[in-house]
This record gives sequence, structure tokens and C-alpha cells, in this order.
Amino acid sequence: MGLLRNAWVIPAIPAASFFVILLFGKRLPRLGSEVGILSLLASWLLATGCAIQWIRLPLDHESHLRAPVTRGFTWWHTGDVRIGAGIHIDGLTVMMLFVVTFISLLVHIYSSAYMKDDRRFTHFYAALSLFTASMLLLVVADNLLLLLVGWELVGLCSFMLIGHWWEEKDNSNAALKAFFTTRTGDAGFMIGIVILFFAADRTFNIAAINHAALDGHIGHGVLLVGAIALFMGPIGKSAQFPLHTWLPDAMAGPTPVSALIHAATMVVAGVYVVARCYGVFWEAFSIGNGGINLVAIIGGITILIAAALAFVQDDIKKVLAYSTVSQLGYMIMGLGVGAWTGAIFHLFTHAFFKANLFLGAGSVSHSGSHHSFDMKKDMGGLRAHMPTTYRTFLIGSIALAGVPPLAGFWSKDEILNAAGKNGFAVFMVVGLIGAVMTAAYMTRCVYLTFFGEYRGHGHPHESPPAITGPLVVLSFFSVVAGLLALGQKFGHWTLNDVIEEAHVPEFPFAWSAAFVGTTAGLIGITIGALYYFRNAGPHRLTERSTAARRGYALLANRYYLDHLYTGVIVGGIKGPLARAAYWFNQNVLDGIVHGAAAGARGAATFTYDVIDQKVVDGLVNGAGASAEESGGLLRTIQTGRVQQYAAVLFAATAIFAIALIRWA
Repeated sequence: MGLLRNAWVIPAIPAASFFVILLFGKRLPRLGSEVGILSLLASWLLATGCAIQWIRLPLDHESHLRAPVTRGFTWWHTGDVRIGAGIHIDGLTVMMLFVVTFISLLVHIYSSAYMKDDRRFTHFYAALSLFTASMLLLVVADNLLLLLVGWELVGLCSFMLIGHWWEEKDNSNAALKAFFTTRTGDAGFMIGIVILFFAADRTFNIAAINHAALDGHIGHGVLLVGAIALFMGPIGKSAQFPLHTWLPDAMAGPTPVSALIHAATMVVAGVYVVARCYGVFWEAFSIGNGGINLVAIIGGITILIAAALAFVQDDIKKVLAYSTVSQLGYMIMGLGVGAWTGAIFHLFTHAFFKANLFLGAGSVSHSGSHHSFDMKKDMGGLRAHMPTTYRTFLIGSIALAGVPPLAGFWSKDEILNAAGKNGFAVFMVVGLIGAVMTAAYMTRCVYLTFFGEYRGHGHPHESPPAITGPLVVLSFFSVVAGLLALGQKFGHWTLNDVIEEAHVPEFPFAWSAAFVGTTAGLIGITIGALYYFRNAGPHRLTERSTAARRGYALLANRYYLDHLYTGVIVGGIKGPLARAAYWFNQNVLDGIVHGAAAGARGAATFTYDVIDQKVVDGLVNGAGASAEESGGLLRTIQTGRVQQYAAVLFAATAIFAIALIRWA
């Protein structure tokens, strides 16, 4: 219990590391990287300890659940409203603490070699520590206001890290795009928080809001509006359609940042918020009734559009980026079809194989393609030169494709199984189509990177142990993490009172559904293998078919969404706004300035001509003339003769004496 009650220390350690690295990092032998690595090691050990303590907690006799561990204090009072701050530790929190600290620790170790000799090495490690601390704060927060603090800090840190090499315009543009796109969703997110605060009798406490929603204390209309607004945040942060466009461009940042963003922070923050506030979404969208709802629709669309875009990417990181968008769609869709456990289990397993794939791509760039990420121009045939990177990347790809017994097989099939049994058959089909597409584009990715002839210009070789070590560890977890599905261990450990109160159905692992999902994955691998390894199928179709050319152009231009956002919407607003601002500047502001100047000139003329010349100078000159005339009169009696002065003195004395006698 001691570790669980003091789980606030887990985000506090990397937060302290941020300040230490920032202030003293450049004076340390390893420029601050040792502080970042040791702080994450400590946080990971504490998170592991929390997980062990949580699993060992006894079940409540009535609810048969582990009671959440809470601890808090009064942040401030405003009128009669108490605003608190504290931690809420349950199975979902413990799982996230382990994933975030573990992936971040490996990224810190990996970066010590990958970012070596970087011009802002110390700054990078400081930002990485703050990024991790922000995500951990978001995870442990017991109320939406404290969660919002972590949420905004995560966005700020991603802006700094994506734009780490800000001297290059593409990088700074990518950072700005990520920041502004996610801020679009954040506007709705904050509105949702405000709505739920007042609807739940003026409280930000997440548990209280969930129970108020499930108990019917919040009217359905208000709850629906609040849920839609709140969902805008996850749509932006978790790169869901239509706010997914920022994530592929975020690949401009260093590869370790890409791995951390895609596997354990930022993009999974939106999924976590939906899972944490599930009582709100369950009731607002009537998920228990089956059919169609906004959460499932957004997730399903995202799965398909992102998977299609992955086929036309030549940049290996962008293939993985669209893969992340698609897999996040699986998680969101899973939450939308009532597969709460399956969705967060997929978040758990996805973290390992996606971090493995991104760090593997970084290894290829670092030692195999002379810092290029172009699979067609600078890669190919690397399996002979980089055997460890190849094997670990292959494991990650198979896990992502959902092939048994690797991790992705267990979690993805839990979502598909729940979709079918909860009355969401359409979304089960969407998930199966997505599984085929995922396996196919990852087969393409593996082929272009590791098979065929080497097309680069450098001298490929295996990466150093600081890079390959994390790949081996992540590959191990990509294999074994899914086994927690056996006996529903993961579901039992993460089940909470909100899921129990909402009566969210939990299903045991179904081998029949798993067979269908595995078949879909194997079909995708077969199609990819035949097309790329055997050169089967229609090649150069875009040269012969107008429809194929148009389809390829649609995908290559990313459905023209970037043009819609930047060219039409932003341009349509920016142009008229700029012209209106110019007109206002020329006609209003300049008119005010010119009028003020003319008034000032008139006032100055009046002051000079009237006040200064006639009044002030007149007084001065008048005083001078009076003094001069008085002086002239006095000069007539100033003769210099003593007898005259004595006569005047005698006369004055006589007059004074007569006056005294007369009026005394």
C-alpha cells in the first residue's frame, strides 16, 4: 500500500530530473543523460512495485474488485467550491505507469547513442524528462483539472521535441502544425470539462463525474453535449480523423521522440482519457445498446484511411506513423463498441511493438542508410548487414500484423470479438479489413528495408549495443506481453468500479474469433509477399489506368485534407483577415494617429501663439515694465545730497508723530 499511496513520487522524479538537467546538465560528464536515465530507472522500479502491490491487493468481499487508492488535498477554494488535487490509483493507472516509465527508460538509454554529439543534447534530455513527467501526471490525476495540466504540458513538450532541430523550416513547421492541430481539439476538450463540472454539481473529480453520469444525475442532453466536446480532445491528441494530419509530419523530430510519442505518451493520452472517463461516454453515446455511435465511427474511419495512406509512403517513419494512427483507431473503436478491456490491452501491447519498430527504424537510419529514412532510395538488403535490427524489426512487424502468439494477436482479437458480440458487426468487419491492410503494408515495409539490393550510398553496419539493446528487450515484450490475456489476467487486474457499474460486458478469449483475425492477418501477409517478393499481381497500374492514377493521387495528397485545412480554411480565413486588418490599420488606426498628430500640432500652435507669447510673455514683460517705471520714479529722489535725505527723514518723522497724536 505504501507505494500506491505515494505514487505521486513517480512523476515527481522525472520532473525534478528536468530541472537538474536544465541547470547543471552541461557540467556533468555525460551532459545530463545520466540524470535522465537514472531518474527513469527509479520511476520504472517504483511503477513496477506499484503494479506488484496492486495485483496483491485483496478483493472487496461485496464488489469483488480491488478498491482504488486515492490521496489528495485542497488545491484552492473559490466561493463555496473546493478544488482538489490528488492521485487515483487503480489497475488502469498502474498499467499506464508501467508502460510510460518502461518505454521512456528504454528511449532514454537509446538516445544516449542515437543523439550523441547533437548540438542540443542536454536540452533534449531535459525536455524528454519533462515530457515523461507530464504524461505520468496526466495518468495519476484524480480530477479533470489536474489532468488538464498534464495534458497541456504533454502538448508543450511535444512541440519542443518535434521542433528540436528548429533551424530547418520543415521541422519548425511540423512542430507548429502539431501544436495548433491538437489545440483545435483542446478547445473542445476544455469546453467539455466545464460542462461536466457544472453538470456534476461543480466537481472536477473524475470518479464523481463517472458515477453521476451512470446514476442518471446528469441529464442525457447535457451529458451528450459534454461528451462530444470532451471527445474533441482525444480526436486531436490521439490523431483521429479528421485531426490526424499532424502526426505523420511530427516525424520531423528525432526518432527517439517519435517512439515515445507513438508508443507511450501524447497519442495514447486521448485513448486513456476516454477509458478513464468511460462512464461519461458509455451513457452519453448509449454504447451498451449496440449499433453506431460517434466514438466507434471515428475509430473505424481512422483505421481504414490511415492504413490506406501507409501503402504510398516511402519514408519508413511515415509508414509507422500512419500505422500508429490506424492502431489508435482500433483502440478508439474498441472503446466505442464496448471492448474496454480489449482497447486498453491493445494500448498495452501496442506500446512494446510500436516502440520496437520506431527504434528499429532509427537504428536503420543511424547505421544503415546514412541518416536517411527513404526506403526506396537508401535502404534494401540490410538484413545481412544489420541482423539484430532486422530480427527485432521483423518481430515487431509480425506482432503488429496480429500473428499468434505475438502480442498484437491477443489484444486486437479481443476488440474484434467484443465488437461482434456487442452488436457492432459492421465495426468487426472494419477491424478485419484493417487487419488485412496492416499486414500487407508492413510486409511492404520489411521488404523495401531489408530485402533486395542495397540502394544506399554508405557502409551499413549493425548499431551499437545502446541502440540494439532496447530493441531486444522490446522484442521480448512484443512476444510475451499478450500472454496476459490467458485466464483474463489483464482484465481482472484492470477492472474497476466504473466498468462494473456500467455493466460493460467482458468476454473470455475466443479462439474462433482469433482464427478469423489471424486469417485476415495472414491474407495480408500473403498478398504483400506475392506482390513484392514474387512480383505477382498488377504492377505499374497507375501508368495504365486513369482510375488507379486518381486513386494514387488521392492517397499521395493525403485525401487533400492538408490543402483543405491550410489552403481553404486557414487561407480563406487568413486572407480576408489580413485584408481587413490592413484596411483597419490604414483607415482606422492611421486615422486615429494622424488625427491625434493634427490635434497635437493645433494645440502646440495655440500654446505658442496665445499662452506662451501673449499670456506668459505678457505677464513677464508687464512685470518688467512696472519694475522699470518704479525704478524711474525712485531715481528722482535718489540725488546723493545728505541735507535732502535729512529733510525727507525729518518730514516723514513729523508726519508720523502727527498721525500718532491725531489717531491715538
